[in-house]
Amino acid sequence: MKYRIGLDISGGDFAPEQIFKGALLAKQEFHDDLILIGVKEEIEEQIHKHNLNLNDFTIIDAPEKIGMGESPASSVRKKKNSSISIGMNLLREKKIDAFVSCGNTGAAVCGATLQVGLMEGVERPGIALVIPTKKGISMIVDVGANIDPKPIHLFQYGIMASVYSHLALGKENPSIGLLNIGEEESKGPDYVRNVHKLFSEAGVNFIGNLEAKDIFSGKCDCIVCDGFVGNVALKVSEGVAETMGKFLLDEIKKGFIGKIGLLLIMNSLKRVKRLMDYAEYGGALLLGVDGIVIIGHGRSNAIAVKNAVKVAIHELKCNVNSEIKSNISKISQDPKIKEMLNDLSA
Repeated sequence: MKYRIGLDISGGDFAPEQIFKGALLAKQEFHDDLILIGVKEEIEEQIHKHNLNLNDFTIIDAPEKIGMGESPASSVRKKKNSSISIGMNLLREKKIDAFVSCGNTGAAVCGATLQVGLMEGVERPGIALVIPTKKGISMIVDVGANIDPKPIHLFQYGIMASVYSHLALGKENPSIGLLNIGEEESKGPDYVRNVHKLFSEAGVNFIGNLEAKDIFSGKCDCIVCDGFVGNVALKVSEGVAETMGKFLLDEIKKGFIGKIGLLLIMNSLKRVKRLMDYAEYGGALLLGVDGIVIIGHGRSNAIAVKNAVKVAIHELKCNVNSEIKSNISKISQDPKIKEMLNDLSA
């Protein structure tokens, strides 16, 4: 089956060139249909620049752009002809099967929520990112969509991440952990302690609280937190990885023996760099939306864009959203969970 993947050509720090190059890589590797959404003249310029045939591409003109620093809600509301707004409308109208954007994250979340809509029973969308750990890969959700959550939001993030981890990542009975300042269930603010109680009664593989030091340990398959904490954790991790890499290379290059050693371990260093490179993981899933939305890193290069398209295709093949709807409905009808949620909302 061929899927129709809408790609935001105007979104990202290196748009449109790197996004278009990523589209070319995806076109070469996958047999699905790519719909390029962006400023028509800029897309055609890229096509001519690479000596390609214009007729080989499907282009949707989106003359307006949403800048990376613009207000999400107002930009989506005012710029109806932006690549994000048009892409979300196409997804809502089922004219594309998935939408990929490396543009303004807040605008993508806002557009998906308002234009595409949420799955029945889901309260808020959450950005779920696949991360490398010492024991393979795990997921962390939310990393930026919801910075002021209620307990039900984090609870649903864990349920959705667990379904995705099982179907798309092949995890058997995925574990769920709650990111907190300590492992004791009494730790953290009230809303986090309430989330702990919900997970404890839900019949899922909940292993309790996790400290930040355990994010990359592989101790947990699905790490749940609010968007503020998740985004800070993500950015700190990126900064530490880049800084430590530079420290290591600087020290190795200081002496002759170090330079010889660098030659001997160069291949190993390249493998480690690839393991830690966000581009290899493509993009983050916007869980909870009634459609497939993939949010790429703002600094995405061509490889990251290609891999973001790959993530979208993989999620479509796994039919994750259908299973998420079923699980959210089932758990929300559990008498204990219903009673707890009613008490929390009272």
